[in-house]
Amino acid sequence: MFRTHTCGELRISDVNKQITLAGWVQRTRKMGGMTFVDLRDRYGITQLVFNEAVNQELCEQANKLGREFVIQITGTVNERYNKNEHIPTGDIEIIVSEMKVLNVANTPPFTIEDNTDGGDDIRMKYRYLDLRRNNVRSNMELRHKMTIEVRKYLDELGFLEVETPILIGSTPEGARDFVVPSRMNLGQFYALPQSPQLFKQLLMVSGFDRYFQIAKCFRDEDLRADRQPEFTQIDCEMSFVDQEDVIQTFEGMAKHLFKSIRGIEITETFQRIPWADAMKYYGSDKPDLRFDMKFVELMDIMKGHGFPVFDSAEYIGGICAEGAASYTRKQLDALTDFVKRPQIGAKGMVYARVEADGTVKSSVDKFYTQEVLQQMKEAFNAKPGDLILILSGDDAMKTRKQLCELRLEVGSQLGLRDKDTFVCLWVVDFPLFEWDEETGRYMAMHHPFTSPKPEDIHLLDSDPGAVRANAYDMVINGVEVGGGSIRIYDSELQNKMFQLLGFTPERAQEQFGFLMDAFKFGAPPHGGLAYGLDRWVSLFAGLDSIRDCIAFPKNNSGRDVMTDAPAPLDPSQLEELNLIVDIKE
Repeated sequence: MFRTHTCGELRISDVNKQITLAGWVQRTRKMGGMTFVDLRDRYGITQLVFNEAVNQELCEQANKLGREFVIQITGTVNERYNKNEHIPTGDIEIIVSEMKVLNVANTPPFTIEDNTDGGDDIRMKYRYLDLRRNNVRSNMELRHKMTIEVRKYLDELGFLEVETPILIGSTPEGARDFVVPSRMNLGQFYALPQSPQLFKQLLMVSGFDRYFQIAKCFRDEDLRADRQPEFTQIDCEMSFVDQEDVIQTFEGMAKHLFKSIRGIEITETFQRIPWADAMKYYGSDKPDLRFDMKFVELMDIMKGHGFPVFDSAEYIGGICAEGAASYTRKQLDALTDFVKRPQIGAKGMVYARVEADGTVKSSVDKFYTQEVLQQMKEAFNAKPGDLILILSGDDAMKTRKQLCELRLEVGSQLGLRDKDTFVCLWVVDFPLFEWDEETGRYMAMHHPFTSPKPEDIHLLDSDPGAVRANAYDMVINGVEVGGGSIRIYDSELQNKMFQLLGFTPERAQEQFGFLMDAFKFGAPPHGGLAYGLDRWVSLFAGLDSIRDCIAFPKNNSGRDVMTDAPAPLDPSQLEELNLIVDIKE
């Protein structure tokens, strides 16, 4: 046995015990005739003591230890003179009597400490070293605990964990598939699943009733901080349910996770916001409600007074930042530059301060009387000391999205987005379709298997754009942590959906005929939801990116810099697959 205890286990009650530890050298310190070594493993750090006066040879060996050497020691637990209250083992130390170097180590390219000196690129290249750091490892432990609690919760509700295939047929709708050539079926390809959607619906047809899977999914799409080409879903489906049943079940899971993982008990029902209201008041289908700052539309008040920017606009709206009238001109210019960034795209920003006497001082005073500015102030219910920020544009939806970015930025600057405060809500009543100008046809807002709300089915023929989806997303602190829908389970309605999405009957049969055929053998009403496990973990860990809660993530270019993937195939592999690589410039 390499060890009798871990490096995070020993306490003052263990004094005088003979023990054996094994781990990595965190650091060494030589003080006179004494050498101190911090020994680290996954469980913690224990201080080792080598005394030159007791064993000079052993002390000299300790002085030769480098960072990250792997060693095994035997010694006696001793009460520490200078106790360290910052670590659980801080009351004790080990007086070492024997030491064996199990493996030497090169000097690591960055410090293996919480506040490391390594940048993102170097840490990703040496991810196996990065994972030794306490804060990264704790994210993996949090992830493990969450999967245990998810399984526990769903098992108690009668869900069955079922694995679905990883190699499936391609369905080129929505995000791009990763494709895999088949050696045994030359010229044909598998795809990696974007979700287990079709298979979990087939499991409902099979009578499994309640299914879940912690499923690996893949999407070949442009990356952002909250996206990875491969990600993990808590994927679930239920039979004989309506929207309320699904929402209650998975709101319950969310409350269970908050209580079991974060120790937060949520008793109130989550707020529900129709998609149209979320877009109107927050410019986002995943609004951050840790702070208010709702949009106020100002067309009736601000248009027609000679200010050309507003007079030609199709939308004018703003937010009121309470107590922010003290913003300097430099801060306001910085906000203007922020909204004019290419990724946001606003042309400018108008601001107005509510002075201590209630008057309004704005950046467009020459175009507006105090009477009009007072009407604007009343629209926001603004008080002395408040700051009003206004954007306008030719496209209402686009301008609201710009205003959303401004709202989030101001909320961050004012400290209103505390990572330890959680506000949960459901966004409901999404449009079933969205019009795609490029292709000149409707696209499914979620996916083609989402059912329309029963009361809107009659609009499918006359006004498809007005049809609402029987769908729901859970949003926490401006992050969509999951979403789902009640599914279409009638083959006639599913055919109608394919028709509206521009599928020919032949194409629908080719891609989804197996599902349509299954519906003809008695499909129950069913619906489900998929939570993003990576997003849940990053939310609970207070991370800005999901990368640090994934053991071996890809970078922003979709590359694994540690293994240098993706990479070209060997010519012999291409020949075996009967493939020719022809890269277009």
